[in-house]
Amino acid sequence: MKKVLAILIAATITSGAMAQKLDRSKKPVAAPAPEIKLGKTESFTLPNGLKVFVVENHKLPKIAYSLSLNNDPLVEGEMAGYVSATGQLLERGTTNRTKQQLDQEIDFIGASLSTSSNGVFGSSLKKHQDKLLTLMADVLLNADFKQEELDKIKKQTISGIATSKDSPDAIASNARAALIYGKDHPYGEIATEASVEAITLEKCKEYYKTYFKPNVAYLAIVGDVTVAEAKPLVEKYFGAWEKGDVPISKYRTPVAPTKTKVAFVHKEGAVQSVVNITYPVNLKKNSPDVIKTRVMNTILGGGSTARLFMNLREGHGYTYGAYSSLRSDKLVGSFNANAKVRNEVTDSSITEFMVELNRMINEDVTEEELQGVKNYMTGTFAYTLQSPQTIAQFALSIEKYNLPADYYATYLQQLAAVTIEDVRAMAKKYIKPENAVILVVGDKATVADKLKGFASSGEVDFYDSYGNDYVEPLKPAPVGMTAENVIDKFIEAKYGMPAGKKLDKKLKKVKDVTVKMSATIQGQTIDVTRYNKAPNKFSMAMTMGPMVIQKQTFDGTVGKVSGMQGTSDIEGDELEALKKSSVMHGELKYKSSGNKYELLGIEPIEGADAYKIEKTASNGDKSTDWYDVKSNLQVKSLMVKDGGEEAGSFTIVSLFSDYKVVNGINYAHKIKQSFGPQTLDMEVKSVEQNTKLGDDIFEQ
Repeated sequence: MKKVLAILIAATITSGAMAQKLDRSKKPVAAPAPEIKLGKTESFTLPNGLKVFVVENHKLPKIAYSLSLNNDPLVEGEMAGYVSATGQLLERGTTNRTKQQLDQEIDFIGASLSTSSNGVFGSSLKKHQDKLLTLMADVLLNADFKQEELDKIKKQTISGIATSKDSPDAIASNARAALIYGKDHPYGEIATEASVEAITLEKCKEYYKTYFKPNVAYLAIVGDVTVAEAKPLVEKYFGAWEKGDVPISKYRTPVAPTKTKVAFVHKEGAVQSVVNITYPVNLKKNSPDVIKTRVMNTILGGGSTARLFMNLREGHGYTYGAYSSLRSDKLVGSFNANAKVRNEVTDSSITEFMVELNRMINEDVTEEELQGVKNYMTGTFAYTLQSPQTIAQFALSIEKYNLPADYYATYLQQLAAVTIEDVRAMAKKYIKPENAVILVVGDKATVADKLKGFASSGEVDFYDSYGNDYVEPLKPAPVGMTAENVIDKFIEAKYGMPAGKKLDKKLKKVKDVTVKMSATIQGQTIDVTRYNKAPNKFSMAMTMGPMVIQKQTFDGTVGKVSGMQGTSDIEGDELEALKKSSVMHGELKYKSSGNKYELLGIEPIEGADAYKIEKTASNGDKSTDWYDVKSNLQVKSLMVKDGGEEAGSFTIVSLFSDYKVVNGINYAHKIKQSFGPQTLDMEVKSVEQNTKLGDDIFEQ
């Protein structure tokens, strides 16, 4: 063995000595990109027009069936949302099985089955594929839409829409869609609470009967199966599916604005701006530019080493991340560059965005940038090939978008052929900062005026959360009405009598109050209990079963907060705020609190007029409260909290509703609190007074 190793080493040294001397001043020339040998895809078409693609993968005894429709998107009109609702209804029961029976049969074989407005997906072990196909075919061919199921879907959808109203990202997404596509285009249409509420069962049935046809459908089969095995199964379960004419939709093609436009959506109390620089792009899926544009955009804003990220985050520290996308699409593509930035640097951030967009157009990228991105994209493409589903998706894309038959087999060759000149040509063709909508969601008073210089018109256009022209909701309060009047009316409404000696006498009898609530956050249910003890002790505990998630206490002097990461003291301005909020019935002392109150006007909250009052604390911090004009009770509050260097500032919005009188005092029994991307829905289960709370509850 040693002799063999010696011969091999000698041969290696000799061949190295005989080779031409390496010139380290020159980069090695990259080898030609290989043609990819993709897994074989077999296909056949049923007499009813269903196109079937089979990708064999015998590594595991599993199989997946993915049926998708190739229909044009629709403008849904006054019932926007009904197409999605139809997709959800499909898995809620058939003429043969209830939803519960479907779920039980799927679980029994350890399978998964899901539906959408675009088709049905199912997967299982191969030995259960007959049962899986039985269930898939039943769902697809024997749909039985029920009103009670539609009502549940509508309720869930409306709840999601209500939650998204406080999300700057959701607001930006809605406004962006409406502004760059237009509301008469399917990509610009937005489902609202009103449109979802208007959805009828008949409309869902009509969509199902009209658009679920085999002659516009594709079935991808991936797994431990051969085409010889698959064909009789597909014929058995889907051969009876009747074909039919499917309407073809036509709509205008959205175009970019002729000049740069600044669109602003006001988000009350926002501490950062969501910036989007965006416009529609004529870039179809089968365009020869697609691969070149991917290279160009990856250099510009495709990740954490791209130009936008390196400039706005690493260079200036304006944001946690800045990105861009250039999307191809069957109908119309889009460009979007985006970041979340601090209020005070919103204008500076847009300036840097424009610098990078114009640099992409006017300067060549470096060979190092180009080669780095091509290497990255090559690796990403190669990684996706590990999944048989990718091979099936390639076959479907070639069919759907009329791509060349060897498009994916030669993908790496096409990628390797992209040059510096190609990248600049793509930038000149598709990067249009002079024809963009600069959309900003943020605080109007803090940010908007600084953005006028970016608009060709020199003016900022204002819109609401759905891309409609903004109408100032704030109306003047009646003459003579003051903030003090509003708060006095609130005290009378809450406590059943005006502030004074009688009320003081009534409240002196209340020694402690315990409020128990159940809450949901991200689908999880937790319990929240709030304790107050006269004169100024406070405690709140959030628990999930026996586990305490977080506890906050104030014993009249010391404030503490504890959670999964331990216990810490509450100090500084936060402690001062806690002292004030811990006072029992503290709103009665508003005149001596040191706060200043200003009545800004009347604004609609959840469809009802409310007085809007801005409160300025002695340290300068501001918050806003709204009081219903009719009931005089508080319906909303907004405050900005400092989460420290790591979390930054964030806005807390609370909505109060469902007031009920307990022992002569009005308590809100539903409280919805939003903080950052999270929403906490709380429902009061009980309000107890004078339970003789011990002081230990307020200590940690």
